[in-house]
Amino acid sequence: MNGIPYVIDASARSVDADIWYALPPGFVPLPLRELATAGREPAEAAGWSAEHGPVLRLAQLLLGAGTVHCCLGLHADDEADAGPLLSLFTLAWRATGWAPRSVLAARAAVGAESAEHIEMLDLPCGSATLVQTRTTAPAEMRLTTPCELLQATVYVPCPDGRRVAVLSLATASVPRARHYRALLKGIARTVTFENPLPDAADDVPDKD
Repeated sequence: MNGIPYVIDASARSVDADIWYALPPGFVPLPLRELATAGREPAEAAGWSAEHGPVLRLAQLLLGAGTVHCCLGLHADDEADAGPLLSLFTLAWRATGWAPRSVLAARAAVGAESAEHIEMLDLPCGSATLVQTRTTAPAEMRLTTPCELLQATVYVPCPDGRRVAVLSLATASVPRARHYRALLKGIARTVTFENPLPDAADDVPDKD
């Protein structure tokens, strides 16, 4: 991974930031709040056609579920010439009663329904759990054709033991499950609850 460029989003330097992570190339941030707002306005006034309806409704669903960050992934398929693979990465918060972080991670595995794959992770930031499931697109999106989705989720308990960061990667490319699990685990390994960026003062060159 050496030499791969990473862009620091402005939110990473916010005084309100309480989690940091790195995404590999191929992910583009989506403005959830703007999309959700557009979905509540007349399509003509918002500049959206009816075909964008599922995207707007998805934004509303994600915000309602506590999602705070969302990115669209676009990657080449190394195993077949089937065009680009699409995915959706989200970060959400889940409040919980206090418990040791290892216990919170274990609870995520126990509470996973219809899981195809469960894996305990020992991340640099602490214990976590990866859960893989299959689902269908929410009925609220009103898709004309049912769409099966693969969803890999990593639950990372916060140091205070009262919240869990939920990192999810969803895709319709179900046969590529192993690759998407590996991709999400790579993202999870970068998660930290301590600011990894230098202070602003460190960016100022020393004077002679």
